[in-house]
Amino acid sequence: MTAPLFTSPSSEDARTAFAAKPRGLVDKVMSVAEAVSRFIRDGDYLATGGFGTNRIPAAVCHEILRQRKQHLGFSGHTATHDFQILCAGNLTGRGQTIAKVDAAYIVGLEARGLSPHSRRVLESGTVQCVEWSNYTLALRYTAAAMGVPFVPARSLLGTDTLANCPAKIITCPFTGEKLAAIPALYPDVAAIHVHEADRYGNCRFIGTSVADIDLARASKRVIITCERLVPHDQMRLNPHRTQIPFLCVDAVCEVPFGSYPGNMPGEYFSDEDHMKLWLEVEKDQSAFAQFLDDHIFGVNDFAEYLDRCGGLKRLQALRQRELLLHLGK
Repeated sequence: MTAPLFTSPSSEDARTAFAAKPRGLVDKVMSVAEAVSRFIRDGDYLATGGFGTNRIPAAVCHEILRQRKQHLGFSGHTATHDFQILCAGNLTGRGQTIAKVDAAYIVGLEARGLSPHSRRVLESGTVQCVEWSNYTLALRYTAAAMGVPFVPARSLLGTDTLANCPAKIITCPFTGEKLAAIPALYPDVAAIHVHEADRYGNCRFIGTSVADIDLARASKRVIITCERLVPHDQMRLNPHRTQIPFLCVDAVCEVPFGSYPGNMPGEYFSDEDHMKLWLEVEKDQSAFAQFLDDHIFGVNDFAEYLDRCGGLKRLQALRQRELLLHLGK
């Protein structure tokens, strides 16, 4: 049985959406609540930026839960804590935030262990799931950023991943070689956290980019959260440092510590104690429900969540730890 494609790889369909985006320098600054309300709809296909717990758009994921967005598709391209947050919306009696997943790396939080609740959600059979490698899921963004419906690759050939994957084997018209056709992925909306952005949506960040540069160009709508807003004139002084241009972006939200409890290169270290707490409370569904009420549903915004997690004193300690690591101490 052929695994399903959750989104159309048609470059023509995507071009129609891209053509409707504004080309001028429009002020796009808004709150996370407004961005999620305006640009994420029930049934949308969502992709998040970052990698592992590095530079994740945690504030957007929280707001998706608070606004009870339902039946989302999701690109699990090494999605750890962000996927863990979104799966919390699939808790019994609270609806179904996640309905289908293109999975490369999910459920695991790397060396920290597996998310008990994310595992329950995936094993429940209520979420459709197809498989990719990290590389081929990234290639899907590459194809979309190029504006083509697929790219050829050797990856996946000779692996069991193909048994639950929509990629197709094709023959090269020039050499006769067997290749895998990796279909383009055009998410309805992407959420990406960066270090700096101006009010029009020009963005820059440090550290590994992984697939985010292609993701921003592949997605029909893009929500940017940033550690800080910078003046447009300052961004123009070093235009070569702009990795994501304003043409791709629909919303800009200033969210200091917006990757918490994940890390932000050069800014702050991950809060390992808090991520350990998530993993612990997930073991018991009633305890997890109370935790979510206390930390997400019972707060107004991400800033209040940070206060619940130790506030400025805790955040300063994480910033100091990141600084010491950069100094080699």
